[in-house]
Amino acid sequence: MTEQKRDPWKIVELSRDKRRLTARDYIENVFSSFYELHGDRLYGDDPAILCGPAWLEDNPVMLLTQNRGRTEEEAQLCRYGMSAPEGYRKALRLMAQAEKFHIPVICLIDTPGAFSGIEAEYRGQGSAIAHSLKNMAHLETPVISIVIGQGGSGGALALAVADHVYILRNATYSILSPEGFANILYKDVSRKEEAARQMHITPEELLQLGVVEGIIDEDDDGNWNDPERTYRSMKEILLRDLNILTRKTTDELISDRRKRFRSF
Repeated sequence: MTEQKRDPWKIVELSRDKRRLTARDYIENVFSSFYELHGDRLYGDDPAILCGPAWLEDNPVMLLTQNRGRTEEEAQLCRYGMSAPEGYRKALRLMAQAEKFHIPVICLIDTPGAFSGIEAEYRGQGSAIAHSLKNMAHLETPVISIVIGQGGSGGALALAVADHVYILRNATYSILSPEGFANILYKDVSRKEEAARQMHITPEELLQLGVVEGIIDEDDDGNWNDPERTYRSMKEILLRDLNILTRKTTDELISDRRKRFRSF
Protein backbone atom coordinates (compact mmCIF):
# COMPACT_ATOMS: atom_id res chain seq x y z
CA MET A 1 0.00 0.00 0.00
CA THR A 2 1.38 3.41 -0.99
CA GLU A 3 1.27 5.86 1.88
CA GLN A 4 0.64 9.58 1.44
CA LYS A 5 3.55 11.83 2.36
CA ARG A 6 3.18 12.88 5.98
CA ASP A 7 3.90 16.25 7.54
CA PRO A 8 7.40 16.08 9.11
CA TRP A 9 6.56 18.60 11.82
CA LYS A 10 3.55 16.57 12.89
CA ILE A 11 5.85 13.57 13.34
CA VAL A 12 8.26 15.72 15.37
CA GLU A 13 5.40 16.72 17.66
CA LEU A 14 4.25 13.11 18.07
CA SER A 15 7.80 11.96 18.86
CA ARG A 16 7.97 14.52 21.69
CA ASP A 17 4.48 14.07 23.11
CA LYS A 18 4.45 13.49 26.88
CA ARG A 19 1.93 10.68 26.41
CA ARG A 20 4.31 8.71 24.21
CA LEU A 21 5.36 5.27 25.45
CA THR A 22 8.66 5.32 27.31
CA ALA A 23 11.46 2.77 27.61
CA ARG A 24 9.87 1.44 30.81
CA ASP A 25 6.66 0.62 28.93
CA TYR A 26 8.56 -1.56 26.46
CA ILE A 27 10.62 -3.19 29.19
CA GLU A 28 7.42 -4.17 31.01
CA ASN A 29 5.37 -5.25 27.98
CA VAL A 30 7.78 -6.61 25.35
CA PHE A 31 10.44 -8.16 27.59
CA SER A 32 10.37 -10.15 30.81
CA SER A 33 12.55 -10.77 33.88
CA PHE A 34 14.35 -7.45 33.46
CA TYR A 35 16.98 -6.78 36.14
CA GLU A 36 18.25 -3.20 36.25
CA LEU A 37 21.97 -2.65 36.75
CA HIS A 38 23.55 0.60 37.91
CA GLY A 39 26.74 2.60 37.75
CA ASP A 40 29.73 3.13 35.49
CA ARG A 41 32.30 2.01 38.12
CA LEU A 42 33.98 5.39 37.76
CA TYR A 43 31.71 8.27 38.78
CA GLY A 44 28.13 7.22 39.44
CA ASP A 45 24.79 6.19 37.98
CA ASP A 46 22.75 7.95 35.31
CA PRO A 47 18.96 7.36 35.43
CA ALA A 48 18.68 8.55 31.82
CA ILE A 49 20.25 5.22 30.78
CA LEU A 50 18.11 2.34 32.03
CA CYS A 51 19.71 -1.02 31.33
CA GLY A 52 20.20 -4.61 32.37
CA PRO A 53 19.68 -8.24 31.31
CA ALA A 54 16.21 -9.40 30.27
CA TRP A 55 14.41 -12.09 28.31
CA LEU A 56 12.59 -11.81 24.99
CA GLU A 57 10.52 -14.97 25.12
CA ASP A 58 13.24 -17.69 25.21
CA ASN A 59 16.07 -15.35 24.22
CA PRO A 60 18.37 -13.77 26.83
CA VAL A 61 19.24 -10.19 25.84
CA MET A 62 21.03 -7.17 27.24
CA LEU A 63 18.71 -4.17 27.18
CA LEU A 64 20.18 -0.66 26.92
CA THR A 65 17.51 2.03 26.91
CA GLN A 66 17.28 5.79 27.10
CA ASN A 67 14.74 6.80 29.69
CA ARG A 68 13.02 10.20 29.39
CA GLY A 69 10.74 9.53 32.37
CA ARG A 70 7.04 8.85 32.77
CA THR A 71 6.25 11.59 35.29
CA GLU A 72 7.51 15.15 35.39
CA GLU A 73 9.56 14.35 38.49
CA GLU A 74 11.22 11.37 36.81
CA ALA A 75 11.72 13.36 33.59
CA GLN A 76 13.62 16.05 35.48
CA LEU A 77 15.74 13.42 37.20
CA CYS A 78 16.54 11.89 33.81
CA ARG A 79 17.07 15.30 32.17
CA TYR A 80 14.28 14.36 29.73
CA GLY A 81 16.40 11.53 28.32
CA MET A 82 19.60 13.52 27.85
CA SER A 83 22.28 11.06 28.91
CA ALA A 84 25.36 12.03 30.92
CA PRO A 85 28.80 10.46 30.30
CA GLU A 86 28.37 8.03 33.19
CA GLY A 87 25.26 6.73 31.42
CA TYR A 88 27.17 5.93 28.25
CA ARG A 89 29.97 4.35 30.30
CA LYS A 90 27.38 2.23 32.11
CA ALA A 91 26.04 1.10 28.73
CA LEU A 92 29.59 0.29 27.59
CA ARG A 93 30.15 -1.80 30.72
CA LEU A 94 27.04 -3.86 30.00
CA MET A 95 27.90 -4.21 26.31
CA ALA A 96 31.16 -5.84 27.43
CA GLN A 97 29.22 -8.21 29.68
CA ALA A 98 26.90 -9.12 26.81
CA GLU A 99 29.87 -9.78 24.56
CA LYS A 100 31.53 -11.97 27.22
CA PHE A 101 28.46 -14.22 27.50
CA HIS A 102 27.47 -13.99 23.81
CA ILE A 103 24.15 -12.28 24.59
CA PRO A 104 22.53 -10.04 21.92
CA VAL A 105 22.26 -6.33 22.71
CA ILE A 106 19.01 -4.42 22.15
CA CYS A 107 19.03 -0.62 22.38
CA LEU A 108 15.92 1.55 22.69
CA ILE A 109 16.71 5.14 21.73
CA ASP A 110 14.75 8.15 22.95
CA THR A 111 16.74 11.34 23.48
CA PRO A 112 16.80 14.90 22.13
CA GLY A 113 20.59 14.64 22.44
CA ALA A 114 23.33 14.02 24.97
CA PHE A 115 23.37 16.24 28.06
CA SER A 116 25.46 19.32 27.21
CA GLY A 117 25.93 20.86 30.66
CA ILE A 118 29.42 21.94 31.67
CA GLU A 119 29.56 19.21 34.33
CA ALA A 120 29.05 16.58 31.61
CA GLU A 121 31.96 18.06 29.68
CA TYR A 122 34.12 17.95 32.80
CA ARG A 123 33.30 14.26 33.19
CA GLY A 124 34.16 13.43 29.57
CA GLN A 125 30.94 13.51 27.54
CA GLY A 126 32.64 13.58 24.14
CA SER A 127 35.04 10.81 25.08
CA ALA A 128 32.23 8.60 26.44
CA ILE A 129 30.24 8.93 23.21
CA ALA A 130 33.32 8.32 21.05
CA HIS A 131 34.18 5.16 23.00
CA SER A 132 30.60 3.94 22.60
CA LEU A 133 30.74 4.42 18.83
CA LYS A 134 34.09 2.65 18.58
CA ASN A 135 33.22 -0.26 20.84
CA MET A 136 29.83 -0.91 19.24
CA ALA A 137 31.46 -1.06 15.80
CA HIS A 138 33.60 -3.97 17.03
CA LEU A 139 31.17 -5.64 19.44
CA GLU A 140 31.29 -9.42 18.98
CA THR A 141 27.58 -10.04 19.53
CA PRO A 142 24.42 -9.07 17.62
CA VAL A 143 23.13 -5.52 18.14
CA ILE A 144 19.66 -4.19 17.27
CA SER A 145 18.71 -0.55 17.89
CA ILE A 146 15.23 0.95 17.77
CA VAL A 147 14.39 4.66 17.83
CA ILE A 148 11.22 4.80 19.92
CA GLY A 149 10.82 8.59 20.22
CA GLN A 150 13.40 11.26 19.53
CA GLY A 151 16.71 10.15 18.08
CA GLY A 152 18.79 13.27 18.45
CA SER A 153 22.39 13.74 17.31
CA GLY A 154 25.38 11.93 18.85
CA GLY A 155 23.35 11.21 21.97
CA ALA A 156 21.26 8.80 19.92
CA LEU A 157 24.01 7.55 17.61
CA ALA A 158 26.03 6.46 20.66
CA LEU A 159 23.59 3.53 21.00
CA ALA A 160 22.83 3.06 17.30
CA VAL A 161 25.98 1.53 15.80
CA ALA A 162 24.02 -1.65 15.29
CA ASP A 163 23.59 -4.52 12.84
CA HIS A 164 19.99 -3.45 12.26
CA VAL A 165 18.36 -0.11 13.11
CA TYR A 166 14.60 0.41 13.21
CA ILE A 167 12.37 3.38 13.94
CA LEU A 168 8.80 3.69 15.14
CA ARG A 169 6.34 5.21 12.70
CA ASN A 170 6.03 8.48 14.64
CA ALA A 171 9.63 8.80 15.80
CA THR A 172 12.47 10.96 14.43
CA TYR A 173 16.19 10.41 13.89
CA SER A 174 18.38 13.35 12.95
CA ILE A 175 21.69 15.12 13.51
CA LEU A 176 19.95 18.13 15.07
CA SER A 177 16.53 19.36 16.14
CA PRO A 178 14.49 21.32 13.57
CA GLU A 179 14.79 24.34 15.86
CA GLY A 180 18.57 24.06 15.87
CA PHE A 181 18.64 23.52 12.12
CA ALA A 182 16.45 26.58 11.54
CA ASN A 183 18.59 28.71 13.83
CA ILE A 184 21.79 27.74 11.99
CA LEU A 185 20.47 27.76 8.43
CA TYR A 186 17.90 30.58 8.54
CA LYS A 187 18.89 32.44 11.73
CA ASP A 188 15.20 32.14 12.59
CA VAL A 189 13.89 29.46 14.98
CA SER A 190 10.31 30.20 13.92
CA ARG A 191 11.06 28.46 10.61
CA LYS A 192 11.37 25.12 12.41
CA GLU A 193 8.55 23.50 10.41
CA GLU A 194 10.24 24.45 7.15
CA ALA A 195 13.51 23.08 8.52
CA ALA A 196 11.82 19.78 9.41
CA ARG A 197 10.75 19.41 5.78
CA GLN A 198 14.35 19.95 4.61
CA MET A 199 15.96 17.50 7.04
CA HIS A 200 14.63 14.16 5.74
CA ILE A 201 13.55 13.47 9.30
CA THR A 202 10.57 11.16 8.73
CA PRO A 203 10.80 7.37 9.06
CA GLU A 204 9.78 6.94 5.42
CA GLU A 205 12.61 9.17 4.21
CA LEU A 206 15.12 7.46 6.50
CA LEU A 207 14.05 4.08 5.14
CA GLN A 208 14.43 5.30 1.56
CA LEU A 209 17.92 6.60 2.36
CA GLY A 210 18.90 3.26 3.94
CA VAL A 211 19.53 4.77 7.38
CA VAL A 212 17.05 2.33 8.94
CA GLU A 213 16.10 -1.23 8.02
CA GLY A 214 12.41 -0.82 8.69
CA ILE A 215 9.55 1.05 10.37
CA ILE A 216 7.76 -0.37 13.41
CA ASP A 217 4.01 0.05 13.33
CA GLU A 218 2.06 2.28 15.68
CA ASP A 219 -1.21 4.21 15.79
CA ASP A 220 -1.31 7.15 13.37
CA ASP A 221 -2.04 9.58 16.21
CA GLY A 222 0.51 8.25 18.69
CA ASN A 223 1.35 4.85 20.15
CA TRP A 224 -0.33 5.62 23.49
CA ASN A 225 -3.67 5.18 21.69
CA ASP A 226 -2.98 1.50 20.95
CA PRO A 227 0.08 0.33 22.92
CA GLU A 228 -0.47 -3.36 22.20
CA ARG A 229 -0.16 -2.72 18.47
CA THR A 230 3.31 -1.24 18.99
CA TYR A 231 4.43 -3.91 21.48
CA ARG A 232 3.34 -6.66 19.11
CA SER A 233 5.05 -5.11 16.08
CA MET A 234 8.31 -4.54 17.97
CA LYS A 235 8.38 -8.04 19.40
CA GLU A 236 7.80 -9.66 16.01
CA ILE A 237 10.66 -7.74 14.40
CA LEU A 238 13.06 -8.41 17.26
CA LEU A 239 12.37 -12.15 17.31
CA ARG A 240 12.76 -12.37 13.54
CA ASP A 241 16.03 -10.43 13.49
CA LEU A 242 17.54 -12.24 16.47
CA ASN A 243 16.94 -15.49 14.62
CA ILE A 244 18.83 -14.09 11.61
CA LEU A 245 21.69 -12.38 13.44
CA THR A 246 22.47 -15.15 15.92
CA ARG A 247 23.14 -17.49 13.00
CA LYS A 248 26.01 -15.31 11.77
CA THR A 249 29.61 -15.84 12.79
CA THR A 250 31.41 -13.09 14.72
CA ASP A 251 33.44 -12.15 11.64
CA GLU A 252 30.28 -11.91 9.53
CA LEU A 253 28.56 -9.71 12.12
CA ILE A 254 31.39 -7.20 12.36
CA SER A 255 32.06 -7.18 8.61
CA ASP A 256 28.38 -6.60 7.76
CA ARG A 257 28.07 -3.91 10.44
CA ARG A 258 31.03 -2.02 8.99
CA LYS A 259 29.65 -2.32 5.47
CA ARG A 260 26.31 -0.97 6.66
CA PHE A 261 27.79 2.27 7.96
CA ARG A 262 30.36 2.70 5.19
CA SER A 263 27.56 2.59 2.63
CA PHE A 264 25.98 5.82 3.92
